[in-house]
Amino acid sequence: MKKIFLILSVLSVQFFLSQKAGVKVENNKNANTNTKASLNLSKEEIDLYNGKFLKFIDALKISDRTAMDALLSEKAKKMITEVVYQKLAKDIKTSKKFEIVKTGYKPLIDGSSFPMIQYKYSDDKAAEPKEIITAVFETDGKILGIKPYKITK
Repeated sequence: MKKIFLILSVLSVQFFLSQKAGVKVENNKNANTNTKASLNLSKEEIDLYNGKFLKFIDALKISDRTAMDALLSEKAKKMITEVVYQKLAKDIKTSKKFEIVKTGYKPLIDGSSFPMIQYKYSDDKAAEPKEIITAVFETDGKILGIKPYKITK
């Protein structure tokens, strides 16, 4: 009897002390938030961002730090070190040609979204590419981030 009473009291205490969890959605109107109706990039935007990405890859190929820094946004310059450049040079095969897989906007943790292009190597003919490189840009064309990603199954 004591065990039953103990179990019921523990369960009832948990029930009475539980809290309601509510989610409140706020409209975040940051200057960085891109409120475009379309989720796709225009042809002019793709050409601008793709050109900047290819210039960055060419500079990465010859390890031209000043050229790479000129293509990066101010936010990215603060975080990128020589180790990051070396890791990018190791992970991205700069001798291969790139093909655009997907374009759109990449949402960030703070609620803002920036233009994004995903690339694959042009010699990868699989329906699902094995390696993808995601490049995120600011609206003026400066590179905010580049992330190579290998898909493993």
